[in-house]
Amino acid sequence: MTRVVVKVGSSSLTSAAVGLDHDRLDALVDALAAAHRAGDSPVLVSSGAIAAGLAPLGLAARPRDLATLQAAAAVGQTALVDAYATSFGRHGITVGQVLLSAEDVMRRAHYRNARRTLDRLLELNVVPVVNENDTVATEEIRFGDNDRLAALVAHLVDADRLLLLSDVDAVYDRPPKTPGAQRISEIRAGDDLERVSTNGGGSGLGSGGMASKLDAARLAASSGVPAIIGAAVDVAGLLAGDPERGTRFFATGERRASRLRWLAHASVPRGRLIIDAGAVAAVRDRGASLLPAGIVSVEGTFAVGDPVELVGPDDVPLARGLVAYDATELPALLGVSTRETGLREVVHRDDLVLLPR
Repeated sequence: MTRVVVKVGSSSLTSAAVGLDHDRLDALVDALAAAHRAGDSPVLVSSGAIAAGLAPLGLAARPRDLATLQAAAAVGQTALVDAYATSFGRHGITVGQVLLSAEDVMRRAHYRNARRTLDRLLELNVVPVVNENDTVATEEIRFGDNDRLAALVAHLVDADRLLLLSDVDAVYDRPPKTPGAQRISEIRAGDDLERVSTNGGGSGLGSGGMASKLDAARLAASSGVPAIIGAAVDVAGLLAGDPERGTRFFATGERRASRLRWLAHASVPRGRLIIDAGAVAAVRDRGASLLPAGIVSVEGTFAVGDPVELVGPDDVPLARGLVAYDATELPALLGVSTRETGLREVVHRDDLVLLPR
């Protein structure tokens, strides 16, 4: 079965005046249910909880303070999931709510647990409805918007496609309402992004925008997951692969093992290892492990198995890896040859991912 992660924004489901728009939500669900019957396994990443909570709380606009945002999310999330359960129920499909915080993705054990839960829901033929846990998220630790969350969920479930829906029908070379604006139908490489406009408009109800969707599509594509940006009203055609709708991002990288995807895109480095030019060449060009002899200095506080960044002489992060020593052990080993002492690698090449240059 094809796994497709579909992200829908607040502006496609809600309005400040009436809150949740059930007609638009039902139209989205009808398209997803049709894909489900055709053999797809959809995972829905849905914004809209905060926007859905505005009208019940008598708020005319998205609040700015964290406490009111969390209150709106608490009220709106209940209404949002109930609406999805009712709408999917018309098609005999069960939904399951999955609320994720950034910490659930950043911590390796939590990442594995989230992956197992989502896999099991899909095995049981349930449609997961995923959202950031806005009621407990803090300013310091959060995804920022559900576009990035959707890209990380695509990695979590080994998705075959990522579909990012909004109120803009595609990516354009200039603001869409500008005379002569041209839809960009395909993006195959990073150079193609130079002609993309990030000004796609927006309703102000959500936290994302075209720039965040481009980042999410690029994040997915770099790890082997093709992505599409298009309009929520075109969801049926986008799911069916209509080339006349949306903008397609072709996979630019290879799929990695789950551990390495987490390391590359979701982990938070606990420290930095500054390495010399020789170690840079060995790691980057020859696929070698990082040895103590190539490390110049150590920064941060970390334990064995924590993620760290490998940084070259130019102070630019080169790679991320799982370290085999803690921060107190390493300083005494700097510059020591493993051939003379039998020391193990500081970061083994199987636990290391190169970062985009």
